[in-house]
Amino acid sequence: AFLHLLPEALENSSSRTVFSYTILGFCFFFISERYFYWRHCHEDVCEVHAFTYLNLVGDGIHNFGDGMIISVAFLTDFKLGLVATLAILFHEIPQELGDFSILIYGGFSKYKALFFNFLCSLTAVLGAVIGYKLAGMVENFSVFILPFSAGGFIYIAASDLIPELHKQKDVKRANLSVVTFLIGLIFMWIMTGIGELAHGH
Repeated sequence: AFLHLLPEALENSSSRTVFSYTILGFCFFFISERYFYWRHCHEDVCEVHAFTYLNLVGDGIHNFGDGMIISVAFLTDFKLGLVATLAILFHEIPQELGDFSILIYGGFSKYKALFFNFLCSLTAVLGAVIGYKLAGMVENFSVFILPFSAGGFIYIAASDLIPELHKQKDVKRANLSVVTFLIGLIFMWIMTGIGELAHGH
């Protein structure tokens, strides 16, 4: 978000506009997780929630947004699209496993849970198609979607990824997490440098 999405957005719009949309994206992801998701249960034994279908609705909306973000990112810059795709994948894999568990606890069979999870994942394709269409029809659509997406990624890091790193009890795993985190930052920085060189030529 800080190395790719926000700098790209700031090239095409004012800082006030960009950071307003960033805050909007952060708030949207917070509200969507607060009211649509029931997977964030950090107790050893989680209460079984009855709102499995509501969780599916939230998952579908979330995946739709992910698809839209990825398509617009690729239209803006191929490198940006790759970064957005990787970031979303790293977030989605554990999320989908959590959603699958919620459906099982909510009374779904394994087959039914897999089937409904698959249906929800298809909304990402729909989001990608609509994002592509909107990018062509709505002037400066990327001015909104790039900082909005950045706000979403900042929320994911602040609410999900960093707290998980802090919860590591095992010293070796904790050290591995820190090293992986630093490698990720270095990789992003290198990608940014390569992108700037490419634009320079």
